Amino acid sequence: MVDSFEKIPVEIFPTSTEGSHYAAGEIAKLIRQKQEENKPCVLGLATGSTPISMYKELVRMHKEEGLSFKNVITFNLDEYFPITKTAFQSYWSFMHRHLFDHIDIKPENIHIPNGDLSKEEAKKHCIEYEQMIDDAGGIDLQVLGIGNNGHIGFNEPGSSIFSKTHITNLDNSTRVANAREFQNISKVPRLALTMGISTIMKAKRVLLMAWGFKAPIIAKAMEGNVTEQVPASILQQHNNCTFILDEQAASELARFKSPWLTGEIEWTPKIIKRAVVNLALKLNKPVLSLTTLDYNENGLGDLLVEKGDAYEINLQVYYLLRDSITGWPGGKPNVDLPTHPERSDPYPKRVIIFSPHPDDDIISMGGTFMRLHDQGHDVHVAYQTSGNIAVTDEFVTRFLDFAVGFQDLFDMDNKKSTKILEDAQHYLASKKSGGVDTPEIRAIKGLIRRCEAKATCKYVGLTEGHWHFQNLPFYETGTIEKKPMGEEDIKLTMQLLREIKPHQVYAAGDLADPHGTHKVCLDIVFESLRRIKAEGDEWINDCWLWLYKGAWQEWDIADIEMAIPMSPDQVVKKRFGIFIHQSQKDAVPFQGTDTREFWQRAEDRNANTANLYSALGLTKYAAMEAFVRWMY
Repeated sequence: MVDSFEKIPVEIFPTSTEGSHYAAGEIAKLIRQKQEENKPCVLGLATGSTPISMYKELVRMHKEEGLSFKNVITFNLDEYFPITKTAFQSYWSFMHRHLFDHIDIKPENIHIPNGDLSKEEAKKHCIEYEQMIDDAGGIDLQVLGIGNNGHIGFNEPGSSIFSKTHITNLDNSTRVANAREFQNISKVPRLALTMGISTIMKAKRVLLMAWGFKAPIIAKAMEGNVTEQVPASILQQHNNCTFILDEQAASELARFKSPWLTGEIEWTPKIIKRAVVNLALKLNKPVLSLTTLDYNENGLGDLLVEKGDAYEINLQVYYLLRDSITGWPGGKPNVDLPTHPERSDPYPKRVIIFSPHPDDDIISMGGTFMRLHDQGHDVHVAYQTSGNIAVTDEFVTRFLDFAVGFQDLFDMDNKKSTKILEDAQHYLASKKSGGVDTPEIRAIKGLIRRCEAKATCKYVGLTEGHWHFQNLPFYETGTIEKKPMGEEDIKLTMQLLREIKPHQVYAAGDLADPHGTHKVCLDIVFESLRRIKAEGDEWINDCWLWLYKGAWQEWDIADIEMAIPMSPDQVVKKRFGIFIHQSQKDAVPFQGTDTREFWQRAEDRNANTANLYSALGLTKYAAMEAFVRWMY
């Protein structure tokens, strides 16, 4: 019955890495097949964060397995307009950085739309680009990503199904999403050159890859109606298209979100909870008010057959929800509570909170952070990265002016520091758009964020020695693009874990972001714990790992295993803790599609979680922070 929902074939993998390797394998297979036939292999290629791991695997296959690209002709989907080839943000630079500079492709076989033309020249260039694709025999395999609004290439919602390569206006949501590459949305081009939908549809085979947070639009594209308002949905009409997804990107598909509608399933407590919670929210009823008729009229008759009376099922789910709520995130001491999310013993616990950036601790779990400390636990915070690229140049200038004024005020004579300040001021004054900061500027930005994080820890009540600045090497590139997780990152994390020997670990569980800092930080924590366990450290057997979400999302209420309620006063106290991070207030670099400040996102998210519990018939709190336990 899955086929009645999904209108495009799909391959689903546990992780984006495995999905990327599959896509790379399909491309390699086609290249080799064409080589055996003594024919060129024409590839349509995409940019963005999604295909980076695929390109990395293709480079590996070239270097280690002898995969040659001499017979490959490439056509890229799109390019910003206007933009110079050499700009770091250009897709010309992206493709050479991630693929072309590392393989044996002939330079004359590389085709990327030219964004460094006048508008009239660009229009002519689009016609020529379309002709070059036709002259090459058409695209054998087209790689695609998908935008949050369903765009493919830069074909935004409303693009004609008959469109060919053309100049297009970028939707504001696309510009906001891509602002992370430019630091400031005002610097994101408003136009782009892109293959049209008609051009894409003429490809002999299409592979669309999507990871993590793309789940809602993937469900629309695969299970919704064909509409130009969701350009990716038009791929339902392609006769050889496959979507390649990780489990997170596939999570909104009916087979995962409502598996009881797609065929026979095993009614585990987790699936029962999801089904009943979804039903209650859909009907706007408390869980205990659901009736047999509600179940039968909404596709859950099989659950009644399997488990019996509706009232008993309601009670089972109500108790699961009730028992996830606790004011004691470290466990309530000296009591026996078998259904409590956390153990009562030992007390007090040693706790370490891993914070990818120097503010994720207070933004994402500030109420829980404060409660753990107030309840007597030995709380440590590990700031995994410096967060230096998320400090604006204007903020640095303000601090430099203060430092110069401070020296003048007290008539200090420090030639070395004066030279550093002068060099930094000169660099910032002449810095070009997209320029990489000098090590000194990065150090200043990192210092700003360290001071804010340290002040937050003191605000919570922690003392010296309870905050740890890891400055993991993978992050320190000076650019938006980061290195993959490395051995040194794992070594530093294992060292800290062994030093503290925690009973509880909290980490940012942003599985929805396969190439962002949070995801790399989480992978480092996972790998460190896995290795420590494999090496036989005894303390690891008493260590529980709890995952929190970042500033952008919250766990689905059906997945929450521990919910920490907050009073109105605690919400305000958390807000003031977030305010300490002044460099992240007001104008935040890399804000994504959400223009609210971080404190606003956090409060709205926490209030929404509390409202959902209330709607399901539980006690109404002002706010709640949510966690899921991860078994490693």
